[in-house]
Amino acid sequence: MSYWALSLTLIFVLIPLVLSKTLNLGLGRDMTVATLRSIVQLLAVGYVLKFVFDSESLLYIFLMVALMIVAATHNAQKKGAAIQGIAWKIAVTLIFVEVLTQGILIGFNITPATAQYIIPISGMVIGNSMVLSILFLNRFTAEVEDHQDQTELILSLGGTPKQAIHRQLITSIKASMIPTIESQKTVGLVQLPGMMSGQIIAGADPIQAVQFQLLIMFLLLTTAAVTSVSLGYLSYPTLFNKRMQLLKG
Repeated sequence: MSYWALSLTLIFVLIPLVLSKTLNLGLGRDMTVATLRSIVQLLAVGYVLKFVFDSESLLYIFLMVALMIVAATHNAQKKGAAIQGIAWKIAVTLIFVEVLTQGILIGFNITPATAQYIIPISGMVIGNSMVLSILFLNRFTAEVEDHQDQTELILSLGGTPKQAIHRQLITSIKASMIPTIESQKTVGLVQLPGMMSGQIIAGADPIQAVQFQLLIMFLLLTTAAVTSVSLGYLSYPTLFNKRMQLLKG
């Protein structure tokens, strides 16, 4: 795609801007900022990735993945401010998911240990894990607040913190995983996923594109499960003090 063709795609930004202005939605500034940031960030990342791919340095690969984890942690932690030490809990979860998935991919020789594979797949894994963390934290904090009386009742009857928070924890884990599961049920029927579509547009064989897309889908299913469970079981103990009393938010 030429830069001229790329500039023409700004029509797709102009349409929602006009609708926002016409209907007084007040979203014009946010959409403009989002558009400018996406252009600058993606172009910058494109040049950085070209440099990393050309160098094939393990150090640069590690730094790119580390940067993704730091950025994802910073973004997700805002949704769990009420949970003590949420930043390191999210970071540990993201690192564990990254090591687990890449360990399986490289260990079983499913994908080569090169920047061309590690960085894009890591981006999808970490990005999805970040979204799952946000979904989980939103639901979990709401569940804990809504069922505070029930939790305190179980504690007063001699229940442990794990028993008192179990229902809210399981509900939150299930709720955060549902979007990933539901999207996989309709893939290929309602939508053609981004990675598969990108490969087909680039000229790849459709069957090969499907194979890679299945790999990513199965990978993201593990990401969803491991992220929600890990973050949940790291988070709930800090909601209670040493006397097994629920801390007030």
